Amino acid sequence: MGYKQDFITFMIDAGALKFGDFTLKSGRRSPYFINTGAFDTGDKIARLGFYYAARIKEAMDAGDVPGGITTVFGPAYKGIPIAVATAAALANEYGEDIGYAFNRKEVKDHGEGGGFVGRAPKDGDRIVVVDDVITAGTAAREVVPLIRSAADVDIPGLFISVDRMERGKGTGGLSAVDEVRAGLGVPVYPIVTVKEILGAAPYIDIDGRPAIEGEVIPLMRSYMDEYCV
Repeated sequence: MGYKQDFITFMIDAGALKFGDFTLKSGRRSPYFINTGAFDTGDKIARLGFYYAARIKEAMDAGDVPGGITTVFGPAYKGIPIAVATAAALANEYGEDIGYAFNRKEVKDHGEGGGFVGRAPKDGDRIVVVDDVITAGTAAREVVPLIRSAADVDIPGLFISVDRMERGKGTGGLSAVDEVRAGLGVPVYPIVTVKEILGAAPYIDIDGRPAIEGEVIPLMRSYMDEYCV
């Protein structure tokens, strides 16, 4: 799995991925929990940016995302540090010195003004959006139309940390990620999926023990059978 297994290990070490018994906002009881707010130090956010940059570069090399990206855009608020760290990693690791931007929750009416910070969208830009985990896709559904209303741009991809692969709110049987993809017309690229986590975590050593073991593995499989696509 290469960098993907490294990313799973990194999430566990950082406390961003935990296994146990958690009650989600939806009311579901989940055997795992993802909290990207745990990437709360300079080293952690720099490493997070590296993994996003690696996934973007992988998509570019595969031809899924075209070259000539001008901007990494992060929805306020969680997407802001991800966008900055990803742009820095693209420059430092791959020589891709491109812009970053994020939206203001409230449009500024003084100083430089406007609804964006950083490299504001311009006609002809090619912008990738970065976010943490899509649950309902609210942030993406807000910022993609916002970006498109600001300029005539191409948005070839939305990059997230983990695809939980859970069914969305619609009746078509799509996952939440696929609903966002279909609704916005933007491909979604996760660094890893929950299936990849389940496949890799038993073989990841944390303090001399597998990252997940015992009853957690069948609980995860049962949860995925019930709620995932």
